[in-house]
Amino acid sequence: MVNDVILEARGVSKDFGPVRVLFGVDLGFRRGEVHALIGENGAGKSTLVKILSGYYTPSEGEVCIDGNPARLTDSRIGEDRGVVLIHQEFNLARHLTVEENIFLGRELHKGPFLDKAAMRCQARAVLAELGMDIDPDSRLLSLSISEVQMVEIGKALERNVSGTSRVLIMDEPTGVLTPAEAEVLFALIGRLKSRGVTVIYISHKLDEVKRVADRITVLRDGRLITTREAGELSEEEMANLMVGREMEDMFPVRRPPADTAPVVLRVKDLAIPKWADRVSFDLREGEILGFAGLIGAGRTEVMEGLMGLRKPVGGRIELFGEDLRASAQKPWDMVGRGVVYLSEDRKGKGIITSMALRPNVTLMALRKYCHPFIDRRAEQETLLRAVAQFDVRAKQLSATVGTLSGGNQQKLALAKIMDINPRLVILDEPTRGIDVGTKSQIYAFIAELASRGIPCIFISSELPEVIGLCHRVVVMRSGRVTGTVTGAEINEQEIMKYAAGIKVKEQ
Repeated sequence: MVNDVILEARGVSKDFGPVRVLFGVDLGFRRGEVHALIGENGAGKSTLVKILSGYYTPSEGEVCIDGNPARLTDSRIGEDRGVVLIHQEFNLARHLTVEENIFLGRELHKGPFLDKAAMRCQARAVLAELGMDIDPDSRLLSLSISEVQMVEIGKALERNVSGTSRVLIMDEPTGVLTPAEAEVLFALIGRLKSRGVTVIYISHKLDEVKRVADRITVLRDGRLITTREAGELSEEEMANLMVGREMEDMFPVRRPPADTAPVVLRVKDLAIPKWADRVSFDLREGEILGFAGLIGAGRTEVMEGLMGLRKPVGGRIELFGEDLRASAQKPWDMVGRGVVYLSEDRKGKGIITSMALRPNVTLMALRKYCHPFIDRRAEQETLLRAVAQFDVRAKQLSATVGTLSGGNQQKLALAKIMDINPRLVILDEPTRGIDVGTKSQIYAFIAELASRGIPCIFISSELPEVIGLCHRVVVMRSGRVTGTVTGAEINEQEIMKYAAGIKVKEQ
């Protein structure tokens, strides 16, 4: 019913310069429902919710709250009206404490002084609701990436604890969460719904959408395609509506390397303080080697140690026939040998969002563009090739990277590491926060690298893509390799036995 609609977009369009990215969207959100927004990267989801929450103003149309036009000229006004956005990319001050971040910009006062006792009490209540057993005085720099995401959620949740939040918008909230943390979030969504809070839920994980949503809206190329009851759509139908065509097989044909393919990397007894203990594995030419395990298993830290981004305390590396001492490696040494690493932290370590596309693409290989001054024409030619090869969709090539969707940022980060013509590629959660169509593009790109003999290490917390793409899978638990699976053993049940410690193979 119309009276149930708490938040509404009426004929909302958005232009960035001469480019229109949202076209006349009419959409209402009911009180106390979970309404999912799905679509490929660049479909307009984040732009729409930023308009709904006051971060952007529409070029045409209007936003209505309780049936009345609402002039949300900035996000503070949106929050005051009860519409709170949890950002996909972290919007926190990492040098501050958990408590300080939760109340940042909305500190509680007792007279002219900060009411530390009230803020501490409310912070503890928020953390308890999130099932987080951490000290409010902990600085974000000391937390894991999944804990930081939960603090981001907690910051928005505080508005609900204080009774001001009526609409909570969650943009890819589970992208970095552990399965246990995701379950806490799903339970929280259920409680919010029972209190009459409307939850707008954006996710590329269609199984999650199917689980939590009451209604689902599909956006494609800035246009609203359909709004349906969740029970009317299967995951396959959602994917087809998102991409505008029948989804073919997601994964390319898997062609394992020849038995005679040489080993290009041997890692022996690599040890990273607090994270990894005596990790050993090898990688062959043309092989896609998966690394599976629960979040916190130590996979990322092992690769950071291999690249010299962390300081190993022991172990050896044999790379392209050269024997190296692990503790002596530096990141620029490894890049100089043709080894590149795509970080799981796209915004923090993969790209510079405040810079334009061109310097981001050429940053890793900048030396080859200096003669001695930077050759801007050569950089621009590289950018044009990267945009074509990786299907990077930007409003304009002079735009800053921060204006791109998450999927296009990831494709740009891939283009950056490929600009040095690497001999070995390490990809850490490369499809996190990426839509199904872009995922398929990335899988095909990885398979094409392997077909050219370039070996890849592929870290992912999504088992279906590890199973569908990799030739072998190394499984880690609590900083140790518990097993390596091949052939028919590459299945969810077998991998989870090693990830949970039920089965262990000696290295």
